[in-house]
Amino acid sequence: MSQTSASAAPRTLTFHKMVGAGNDFVVVDARTEPFTPDPALVRRLADRREGVGCDQLLVIGPAPDPDTAFSYRIWNADGGEVEQCGNGARCLALLWGTELSPGRAEFRMHSAGGVVAARLRDGHAAVAMGVPDFEPGRIPLRAAAAAARYELEAAGRSVRFGAVSMGNPHAVLVLDELGFGAVATAPVTTLGPAIESHPDFPRRVNVGFAEVRDRSHVALRVWERGCGETQACGTGACAAVAVLRDAGRVDSRVNVDLPGGRLVVEWQGRGTPAWLSGPSRKAFEGSIEL
Repeated sequence: MSQTSASAAPRTLTFHKMVGAGNDFVVVDARTEPFTPDPALVRRLADRREGVGCDQLLVIGPAPDPDTAFSYRIWNADGGEVEQCGNGARCLALLWGTELSPGRAEFRMHSAGGVVAARLRDGHAAVAMGVPDFEPGRIPLRAAAAAARYELEAAGRSVRFGAVSMGNPHAVLVLDELGFGAVATAPVTTLGPAIESHPDFPRRVNVGFAEVRDRSHVALRVWERGCGETQACGTGACAAVAVLRDAGRVDSRVNVDLPGGRLVVEWQGRGTPAWLSGPSRKAFEGSIEL
């Protein structure tokens, strides 16, 4: 499995299929034989007709240091590599702690977005997604200075949003601040792609549409860069809570309802990590002819 392109890929690829709150992943364990797919191969694996079907491909690699259990890389369905994925991290933690290295209840995982702490309780995985970073240059967002809200022109209208990095870039639209109603009718498929590729976000951006129902309950839909709208987005849930709590609108523990299910985000405030928990499971294990 030590291949670097689709043309040199192994004939048969073994994988785990994982699901977290409706967000689905193809996971390849490449700790002993490195596997670095090219974009075409990622797109084929992600294809729901010709491949396995997934929102993201996750590849497990060896730990870079003794303080972490393993490393992982993430590719979106469009073939682009990204820094972080909250639901993917939860699924990897569950797979690691229950199957690949059972018996460890707490461990750390290394990703391009930073080191992620994980803990398993009663068959469920929670992960610390790092400290939300509001500095524009590190999101990255082109802006003169940090602000609670920014504005840009997208899809023919002026849009006001909060922005934060969860190891990957997020723009959060708070629906009642924009005069929109419930999240079910939010213009996700029009504003989402327009903001995702806006030049103010040089590495593109994930776009969250958040409806505040009360101080401990948020409804959310997310347009993910490279994927479109997905059933759930763990870093998107953390980003929404960070933007809302920083504005004083929610408490430190928030239920975030997404189309694929409920996630729980705990965040005490600036300078502290956001913890993410929710449902995850292994759907099946298989192989695909390449």
